[in-house]
Amino acid sequence: MKKVKITVMKQTIYQDLIDKYENPIQNPCNVKIGQVFIANGWEKPKEMCDGAWESMSAFVMALAHGGEDFYNGWMKNKRSAMISCNDGFRPVSFLLETLDEDAE
Repeated sequence: MKKVKITVMKQTIYQDLIDKYENPIQNPCNVKIGQVFIANGWEKPKEMCDGAWESMSAFVMALAHGGEDFYNGWMKNKRSAMISCNDGFRPVSFLLETLDEDAE
């Protein structure tokens, strides 16, 4: 089993939807563009949002166990995936990449 690098690539904020539908919350998302998390095999990085992890965990699990080429050539790098969290107000895109380093 391998480690998987998870990089925050982009965040979109739909302020019109937030204003119209969301109840105010204190810390909706505190990731930063370029921030990197390392998944130790199938284990969720401690600092990662539970909602984001739920959106990507199946892909992380597959990559950690040698999976590749999702959806018949979707990604240029067969050992990667681009996944977004399921937050409809401020979705974050994450690049998942299998590392050559073995999980602990």
